[in-house]
Amino acid sequence: MNGDHLRSRLNAGESVLMPGVWDVLSAKLAVEADFSTVFVSGYCVSGTLLGQPDFGLLTQTEMAEVARRICSAVPDTMVIVDADTGYGNPLNTIRTVELWEQAGATGLFLEDQVWPKRCGHMAGKQVVPVADWLAKLRAAVDHRTHLHVTARTDARAAVGLDDAIERARMARDIGVDAIFVEAPESIAEMERIAAALNDVILVANMVETGRTPLLTPAELADLGFHLIVSPLSALFTMVHAIRESLVILRDQGSLRGHLDRLIDFEDFGRVVGLSEQYAHDERYRDNDHT
Repeated sequence: MNGDHLRSRLNAGESVLMPGVWDVLSAKLAVEADFSTVFVSGYCVSGTLLGQPDFGLLTQTEMAEVARRICSAVPDTMVIVDADTGYGNPLNTIRTVELWEQAGATGLFLEDQVWPKRCGHMAGKQVVPVADWLAKLRAAVDHRTHLHVTARTDARAAVGLDDAIERARMARDIGVDAIFVEAPESIAEMERIAAALNDVILVANMVETGRTPLLTPAELADLGFHLIVSPLSALFTMVHAIRESLVILRDQGSLRGHLDRLIDFEDFGRVVGLSEQYAHDERYRDNDHT
């Protein structure tokens, strides 16, 4: 879906909450839960596709293919796709923009970490010189046709909050759509960010057990943050549930006594569109003689 729709909602003062997804199934479940916007999280995709941490191991083309599948499966949903550092220099960033738009993405996040990057709530992050990041942001803004571009800085942890805010101001002046100062560690820090950047859409990253206070969309709106990503909620829930169920299966040999932990066979068929496939099969089976 076109990034203009997201811009209009945010510019009207609406808060947009987007859960993290990593494949078509998780995206369909988010849509079933009435989310209008989802975030394809690099952390989630790296963990599920590679079984590896968010440590810069995921490639541009791997992420583009995941985005293409998700956007195709949920065409009426706004899909923001993590673009890490753009996967190189400004020329690589231009190709990232092209691939994301070809995939059908609504927008992207573009950060200032040294590649290979790390999850924003991990230790040991480093940031590139600000001019390098700004050049990639200019390339993204200049070469998009519709993408909603969020500039993310990880300078809070790598250098300090003052530097992060200054970087954010420079990114704002380039003409990005939103600013994401990653991993503030208190409400007071979030207030400082909002006071310094009160003329641009601000992103809040709500990571359970992460570095930033966990707040509701209403609480974040009061602070001045309206684009809200909850990137790991579904992933962490899934891992916890699978781990517990597999322990039961190992110890008891069956989940017969724990069916409340499961979606049933019919309901899963509904989630993945089994009835539609039966309808297609029936239609073309009837026409086999022609």
